[in-house]
Amino acid sequence: MLGRAWGIGRSLVMYHSVPGRHRRMARFYREFLGPGDIGFDIGAHVGSRVRAWRRLGAQVVAVEPQPDFVRILRLFFGRDRGVTVVPIAVGARAGRARLGISTATPTVSSMAPDWITSVAADRSFARVRWDRSVEVEVATLDDLIAVHGEPAFCKIDVEGFEVDVLAGLSRPLRALSFEYLPPAHDAALAALDLVERLGEPAGGYRYNYSPIETMRFAGDRWLDADGLVRLLERFRPLGRSGDVYARLARES
Repeated sequence: MLGRAWGIGRSLVMYHSVPGRHRRMARFYREFLGPGDIGFDIGAHVGSRVRAWRRLGAQVVAVEPQPDFVRILRLFFGRDRGVTVVPIAVGARAGRARLGISTATPTVSSMAPDWITSVAADRSFARVRWDRSVEVEVATLDDLIAVHGEPAFCKIDVEGFEVDVLAGLSRPLRALSFEYLPPAHDAALAALDLVERLGEPAGGYRYNYSPIETMRFAGDRWLDADGLVRLLERFRPLGRSGDVYARLARES
């Protein structure tokens, strides 16, 4: 019980107690979202991006399968008609699946056993334990779009399950992001390949990278997929995670 409270408290401090974080985040996401736009936050956790996107006037669909954090999202945003909290996971197909939870570090809870095995061997994850699991409902991005409309921006932060999430999307979105973690470099390249294929009918995507929570782009311009891979290779030896951003070339 104490470990669970510690994990929740740690997340709240990390994402809601840093002065100026939400203002910086709102400035950063203004490039993708504005008043009346729909934003999908896949892996909403404690809702830091939800808060920033609401500052921009966006309608937010906050998707989070961890029961503890669903309760927090409803506590923070339950009376906000501009936020819809969806207590499920997102994957390649609808159904049910098991979510592995790290009680002390719930930010790395994951539905991807292979990813857990891969990152557990990295020194930065030496103290992380996935010590329990819960069964959760799973829907696809296509399912969410059918219910809530097509998002102007979709953030995907699901700890190694990004490929499965993207596999449940059949159309290119205007802009999206997915997590990059150096110990799982190959998984990020697989996600990039899926995004490339999604974007082909719409003229393709351009890419950039933002190191973890900096709210700044590492590249001084938007890149093609090969350029992004070269950029990631510069950051890979540093061991710092971050997010890959993709937007349709016509939007760049």
